[in-house]
Amino acid sequence: MAYLTRFEPFRDLANFQNQINRIFQDYGRGSDELLTSGTFVPPVDVYEDEHNITLKLEVSGIEEKDLDIKLENNTLTVRGERNFEKEEKEENFHRIERRYGAFARSFTLPNTVDPENVNASYENGILKIQLAKRAEAKPKQIKVGASTAPKTIEAKKPQAA
Repeated sequence: MAYLTRFEPFRDLANFQNQINRIFQDYGRGSDELLTSGTFVPPVDVYEDEHNITLKLEVSGIEEKDLDIKLENNTLTVRGERNFEKEEKEENFHRIERRYGAFARSFTLPNTVDPENVNASYENGILKIQLAKRAEAKPKQIKVGASTAPKTIEAKKPQAA
């Protein structure tokens, strides 16, 4: 005997939504550490000109001495940590949107970078790292020499057979 089943197109979607809600409720339950530390990944701008490759990382709230920059095997790694200010009690906050915690960003560099000529500066919460290019990697301007008299090209006439 065949049974008729009522078609409910949104039942599966509602079940899925309930499962997602439970995951997020369980994630926040009992974890005060989530309020004070999150995954902090500073945004970075990378640009290049004919002499340098420049990286600018937004690391406000981190002191210069707490930044670690290493260049090894064509990989630039920047590490640091933004700590939560413990002066205020967590329950007094209405909203915490800034991210805290340790971070590490790594960048694979092209072979054109000169590892002996790297400069870093820190100003107004922006870490600027300039990586100079090797001399052989820089573009070279080639000038075309002009001749004094224009050359004429004679067309060959086809020979009769």
